[in-house]
Amino acid sequence: MDPFGDDTPVYVISVAAQLSGLHPQTLRTYDRLGLVSPGRTAGRGRRYSMRDIVQLREIQRLSQEEGINLSGIKHILELQRDNIHLREELAKAHAAIDDLANELESTRAVAARLAQQRRRGDVAESPGTDLVPIRHTGVVIWHERHSD
Repeated sequence: MDPFGDDTPVYVISVAAQLSGLHPQTLRTYDRLGLVSPGRTAGRGRRYSMRDIVQLREIQRLSQEEGINLSGIKHILELQRDNIHLREELAKAHAAIDDLANELESTRAVAARLAQQRRRGDVAESPGTDLVPIRHTGVVIWHERHSD
């Protein structure tokens, strides 16, 4: 794995400004507004990642080409982050559903075999017992996010 991937904060503000085509003061403003959140050194100096640079370019494009103000851009970026988070949650929910469907199919097969054995008299019946114990699960498919 590359230790200097897209998310590694390595660029000082002057280099980030040059790579993004923006003035360093603009980068500071975007940081203050929460549009881009660079990493920080122990001395609180900003360090930008390649992902930050790409985001700075997108902010500039939305502002210059689309005419969107910074408040609108911040809202767009928040919606994009929420969308990514929701897609991840949906993927987890789908995986949980698949796991439960597989477990259900397996349980049905065991129940069918036990029922067949019971009909043949191979398994003794005890009052109040189930063919297959029911597993109670704490799987949460959906939960509502609360904004800070």
